[in-house]
Amino acid sequence: MANAEWIEKSKASFMNTYGRYPAVMVEGRGCLLKDADGREYLDCLAGIAVCSLGHCHPAITEAICRQASTLVHVSNLYHTIPQTELAELLINHSFADRVFLANSGAEANEAAIKLARKASPDGKYEIISLAGSFHGRTLATVAATGQSKFQQGFAPMPQGFRHAPFDDIAALEAMIAPETCAILCEPLQGEGGVLPLAPEYLAAIRQLCDRHGLLLIFDEIQVGMGRTGTLFAYEQCGVTPDILTLAKALGNGLPIGAMLARESVAKAFEPGSHASTFGGNPVACAAAVTVLRLMLAEGFLAEVRAKGNYLAERLTGLADKYPAIASPARGLGLIQGLPLTETWLDKGPDIVNRLFAKGVLLNFAGGKALRCLPPLIISRAEINQLIQALDEVFAELSQ
Repeated sequence: MANAEWIEKSKASFMNTYGRYPAVMVEGRGCLLKDADGREYLDCLAGIAVCSLGHCHPAITEAICRQASTLVHVSNLYHTIPQTELAELLINHSFADRVFLANSGAEANEAAIKLARKASPDGKYEIISLAGSFHGRTLATVAATGQSKFQQGFAPMPQGFRHAPFDDIAALEAMIAPETCAILCEPLQGEGGVLPLAPEYLAAIRQLCDRHGLLLIFDEIQVGMGRTGTLFAYEQCGVTPDILTLAKALGNGLPIGAMLARESVAKAFEPGSHASTFGGNPVACAAAVTVLRLMLAEGFLAEVRAKGNYLAERLTGLADKYPAIASPARGLGLIQGLPLTETWLDKGPDIVNRLFAKGVLLNFAGGKALRCLPPLIISRAEINQLIQALDEVFAELSQ
């Protein structure tokens, strides 16, 4: 069947929670997707920072098939080898001493919230996050999210969450109360419009946590796993958290999340404190082990940084060419945003739709910036293809 037929069947079956584009994706290879009509797309969104090693990477596909033919699920009542291999890799290449495995970013953040409360002195439960942040779609993570649009229609929100103004350390400190147990932030706000937090700001947050006896939680669900050019974004900040959350690219498309912590914090969890039926599924873990080994291969992350610089330069070149439309690029590595000027913000969705019509996929984040999240294996020629399409769209809109 063609796109139109599948779309009609889909609309008849699903709850109306997604604003989907008129394409039914049936195949993916590298940075390319193909729909049911046979049309190809350059994927510069990577499933929203998920398929960071491209679609159907041969080594990951082989690992999935091998594990699926051996053991798919036994629950966390028993140990499995892929789980242990993954945990060791994460610990050996991070600050952490312990890992909890979940199925998604929201679940990883839920685990971090519960751990922060349990590891803090009695009476401390409140978590401060930042305006513009995004931490998930469950009730607790929506409450932690610093964007009211995600909370509309779901009141009352769970208690224990406050939102500090972005990039205002004095306002953040003023919000710390006797019941505060942690500060939660993204090193770079992806859904908020591709806004990096300055290293000095992150360092000041770390100092606040140390001074007030609070835990620091970094949400690296979108920016972890090589996206910024280091395995974890915190490595570029000079600031180390107490708890770190991961998901998205960890499984390169298979659902998996992880919450990492120092031993002094992690010890608060005991048998029965927290759990997940599917967390650490052997097939998802086998995929994640392969993802990590590929990303840790010599030269891989350096090349991500180099291509990130190239993408930023090309995007900024467009901003220089069309100053009425866009401002210089901002981001880290291969998460780059092209902010639209104030008078062009309402054109963001139209720009994305025009790119889709040209066979290029990206999105508009936070109502502020065109967000580029290509697979980390994207070539410079494919980056040039993206820039050419954007140039054509800007030229059309300028007429």
